[in-house]
Amino acid sequence: MENVKQQQQNRIHFFTKTITPVKKLNFLMIAPLIASSLYAQKKPNIVFILADDLGYGDVSCLNPQSKINTVNMDRLAGEGVIFTDAHSSSSVCSPSRYSILTGRYNWRSCLQSWTLLGFDPPLINHQTYTLPQMLRDNGYHTACIGKWHLGMNWADSSGKRIASVKDYQKIDYGKPIENGPVSLGFDYFYGISGSLDMPPYVYIENDKVTHLPTVIKKWGREGPGSVDFEAINVIPDITKKAETYIVAHAKQPFFLYFPLTSPHTPIVPGKEFIGKSGLNAYGDFVVETDWVVGRIMHVLDSLKISNNTLVIVTSDNGFAPYVLPSYNVEKLGHYPSYHFRGYKSDDWEGGHHIPFIVRWPGKVKPGTSNNNLIGQLDFMATCAEIVGKRLSPEQGVDSYSFLPSFLDSKAKTTRPDLVHHSGHGFFAIRKGDWKLILCPGSGGWSKPTNNEATKEGLPAVQLYNMAKDVAEKNNVEKDYPEIVKKLTALLEKYVREGRSTPGSNQSNDVQIDIWKKGQYLNDLK
Repeated sequence: MENVKQQQQNRIHFFTKTITPVKKLNFLMIAPLIASSLYAQKKPNIVFILADDLGYGDVSCLNPQSKINTVNMDRLAGEGVIFTDAHSSSSVCSPSRYSILTGRYNWRSCLQSWTLLGFDPPLINHQTYTLPQMLRDNGYHTACIGKWHLGMNWADSSGKRIASVKDYQKIDYGKPIENGPVSLGFDYFYGISGSLDMPPYVYIENDKVTHLPTVIKKWGREGPGSVDFEAINVIPDITKKAETYIVAHAKQPFFLYFPLTSPHTPIVPGKEFIGKSGLNAYGDFVVETDWVVGRIMHVLDSLKISNNTLVIVTSDNGFAPYVLPSYNVEKLGHYPSYHFRGYKSDDWEGGHHIPFIVRWPGKVKPGTSNNNLIGQLDFMATCAEIVGKRLSPEQGVDSYSFLPSFLDSKAKTTRPDLVHHSGHGFFAIRKGDWKLILCPGSGGWSKPTNNEATKEGLPAVQLYNMAKDVAEKNNVEKDYPEIVKKLTALLEKYVREGRSTPGSNQSNDVQIDIWKKGQYLNDLK
């Protein structure tokens, strides 16, 4: 992408004049580590920054008409590569995170639609090999700092697991939490159990809450919280923890999975970011999200380990439309979904076509772009190839390595196709220029919903040529019945065989219905 560096220079003046980092690292704290971290590691450090509900169009180097200056993401792109056809596995939160950490399509799990809440039990079972397990087995120290949102087991005063979210009042917060991040391959965890608008409003460190929830708080949803927990402080708090973690582990290969809570609701930018976007509080929260990326780049530079660190910045799904009633950036000329149709929750591109920026000095050619089709679930196989690990038949069953695309922007994609999944659990599949959606509407919140589309008499499926119709305006399913049949059969094959990569057949956790029979049609009766 030739204009990335030029865009970066145009925006850097704005950033340096308007935003001062909240707190610089104490040089005395890091000086002893600088010399020792200069040794040449054979394995790169890996930092995976996952924004929450950040739209493709929110990133200024991806959207020429963006009204928000994401100068640090622009800088990262100028020093690395932008993947312009990258996708989350699902168009909502928990399922996408499942796929990132397992290399497995989210719909193979027991969660067939929507997301978990803060008190829900674990989605990842112990039979599933995880990305942090794989990296830890290959010499990495592993950490998750931020939003978990994949479930954990809370206990009552007798130590018995809470069987239902309805019983959360019985939780004894002094008891250790089971089957959370530190049970699934992470050496260290600090963060929250769900989204920032989901109780309990407490920080968890490893398997215990840091302060007992003794009051009731509310950010979207009401529930127990600790006195010291404030939503506005979460981004600076977890950023400080991430910086501290990097400093403490600069001597050895480390994997930092850093799932942010922003710019997901509640929209709570820090006071030093108010007004910095020139739009409204949502834009300011995106600017704060970008600031986090800058802080991580700063600590890596300060420790002189940037050259041996792979950094990825992406988002768990597309922009959330429920932000617009209070913070309508579109009326101000800013379009978080860019030129894609739909938003978070949809099978249309706005639901899952996400930012994906990679920097790896000496490996990734700076200032480039790549249009290969990739999915976030490919991170598992990519890391395995980086560390020389050969995945067994039951590991990373849907993950293709995109390492060749890192190393050569002209390399052909290793991924032949990609399955999409909406918030309501409706399927879509993309192969080459063709995208088939197995429902008549958005599959999520956007209009027309499936119910509305059925009432309007729209076809039961949608077929788009993405090379000619990236906005998904012209459904050509009637003109290409053979393509519909071929893609449907391919999806059925992937469901039946329990995998989409070469290898022996595996099992899904539950029975899969790609047509969601009766889920919305029954509502019409």
